[in-house]
Amino acid sequence: MAHDARRYCALPSPFAMKRGGALRDARVAYETWGMLSDARDNAVLILTGLSPSAHAASNAEDPSEGWWEAMIGPGKAIDTSRWFVICVNSLGSDKGSTCAASINPATGEPYRLDFPELSLEDVANAAHVVIESLGIDQLACLIGCSMGGMSALAYMVLHPGSVRAHISVDTAPQAQPFAIAIRSLQREAIRLDPHWNKGHYRDDSYPTDGMSIARKLGVITYRSAMEWNGRFARIRLDPERRDDNPFGAEFEVESYLEGHAQRFVHTFDPNSYLYLSRASDWFDMAEYGNGSVMEGLSRIRVEKAMVIGVSTDILFPLEQQEQIAQGLSAAGAGVDFVALDSPQGHDAFLVDIPNYSRAIGGFLGQL
Repeated sequence: MAHDARRYCALPSPFAMKRGGALRDARVAYETWGMLSDARDNAVLILTGLSPSAHAASNAEDPSEGWWEAMIGPGKAIDTSRWFVICVNSLGSDKGSTCAASINPATGEPYRLDFPELSLEDVANAAHVVIESLGIDQLACLIGCSMGGMSALAYMVLHPGSVRAHISVDTAPQAQPFAIAIRSLQREAIRLDPHWNKGHYRDDSYPTDGMSIARKLGVITYRSAMEWNGRFARIRLDPERRDDNPFGAEFEVESYLEGHAQRFVHTFDPNSYLYLSRASDWFDMAEYGNGSVMEGLSRIRVEKAMVIGVSTDILFPLEQQEQIAQGLSAAGAGVDFVALDSPQGHDAFLVDIPNYSRAIGGFLGQL
């Protein structure tokens, strides 16, 4: 049986939250790979998307495959023979960090909807506590993927001078209406499931249908229409695989979404999903620039940055990544902007490993 590679960092108690309220006795989970140099100047922090854990790659304590296994390790793009790599599980996520499913020390019961309103600034501040606890004054590089890319922008604007270089992966400086609309529907699907019960579900009465629909909506937006056409066209299911119910699944793409949903439900706490989803909607770099995203980005000071986006990403469109690149460049950073044509859409950073490896490995190799 795999040993748990997770480590835990206690947050200051109380830990004040951006939108009010505070957490007591909170912690975040993280994992590390490689060795911290004597000068403590080779640290690379990875901030994740909404659903992943801190287990980005296998390690001695936990040999199971991580969510970015192909990217992290000796000789890989994020080379652990050179870099000390840290991946932090977001505050508010149920993968080891304090979240809505955690016990509220004030009541002895799970927080559920009594968890304070969560922002990505809180996620960033909690990650910064981890880095400080490791005795690291400045990160060699901060990498943020998807939601983690927004958390990374918050990290850099809130903690000036704490990051030397930045890699922004498939993210945005603020949520656009399309992304907000999709996440709103995902949350509505969960909240309308009778088993959600205003956050008071149990394992034996879990909002399976709501979580399933939320996941399907997500998967549709994580990939591109080009990929859906290429993979599934209009292929119908064999008669024995069809759903007998009226209007049941008839096409291959419906079966694919169902499989994805079944693998996701019961692996993520629904309330935690709601909190992180809403935190993504709220994030806006314009708050740091008198209503201007570009001015907000201009407050970030890093020496070098690489911004990677994908032309087929409908959730975090390429023009939003161009905005990040322009903003960081205007602030004085040397910026590489990489626009990929991967057909996989938003999920390309998890799938199109050759192109992402080339870009990220090339950038880190120049640091």
